[in-house]
Amino acid sequence: GTGVIVERASGPAVPPGPGTGARLTTARVRRFRVLAPPGHGSILPHQARPEAESGSRRPIAVRDDGGVPTTLSSRPDAACAAAVELAAAAARDVAGADAVGEHLGVRAEGDRVVTHSFASRQPGYAGWTWAVTVARAPRAKLVTVDEVVLLPGEGALLPPEWVPWSERLRPGDLGVGDLLPTQADDDRLAPAHVESDDPAVEEVAFELGLGRVRVMSRLGREETAERWYEGEAGPDTPLAVHAPGRCGTCGFFLPVAGSLRGVFGVCGNGFSPRDGRVVAVDAGCGAHSEALVVPLPVSTPPPPAWDDDVLEVEARTPALSDDEAESLGHS
Repeated sequence: GTGVIVERASGPAVPPGPGTGARLTTARVRRFRVLAPPGHGSILPHQARPEAESGSRRPIAVRDDGGVPTTLSSRPDAACAAAVELAAAAARDVAGADAVGEHLGVRAEGDRVVTHSFASRQPGYAGWTWAVTVARAPRAKLVTVDEVVLLPGEGALLPPEWVPWSERLRPGDLGVGDLLPTQADDDRLAPAHVESDDPAVEEVAFELGLGRVRVMSRLGREETAERWYEGEAGPDTPLAVHAPGRCGTCGFFLPVAGSLRGVFGVCGNGFSPRDGRVVAVDAGCGAHSEALVVPLPVSTPPPPAWDDDVLEVEARTPALSDDEAESLGHS
């Protein structure tokens, strides 16, 4: 009898057959002869082919589990590939007659399964293609439609990657009537009854029933301070760089309470662009209270109350002596 030994050889992997997930590799077949004892038949049912007995070797595809695939088709099925009109009709039925363009090509998906591609004329979908997958059953001539989908092609216009609202929200997005939820385990907040390192929080925490449910945690305050300091309230803005003085030395600077008192305050100058906003102590602007102090005007003396050029002579009665006053009855 004749036996078969499958020898694996190095080389690129062969794609798996349809309906299987096994990886295929290149292998060689080596024939050998089995010598059966007298009176016994061969234990191998198949006979060797003449070309194999001549010592020739040809590569075949086998799976890693040792099974030999029955078919390995890399060409589109002829019947399915010829069903262009069927695929185009299915695409027009889904998208409309004006949304399906010319036939772009066909691609084999497996045995008796192919996908036809059609250009998309759908408004707003430039570079997209209609993909229509058709198939037929074994030994059947009827080709049927599996699915119709719209797929992006090279250079297709695609929407940006979806970002959750919590990551998409930016300062200033909150409008009138909008509600911004906070997580129950928000790291920026801590229960008010938890001991805090902020003196302002501690003063309220001891007032049972009067405190807030949650207050800012250390992490929340650190993130807030970093955001303020690196933003418009910090010292690196063009307004602060060209300022004649720092906010911490300005008379309009109102320090905030709590642990951020030494770093931030609120501007109280109505003529400053930062009026009513948080500013860092080392920020500044041109409206600094001591930037340009206008001195008080020097008071000038009033004009004289008389005119030396005009003299008015008034006759005056001389004063009476004491004796004359007594004689007149004056004492």
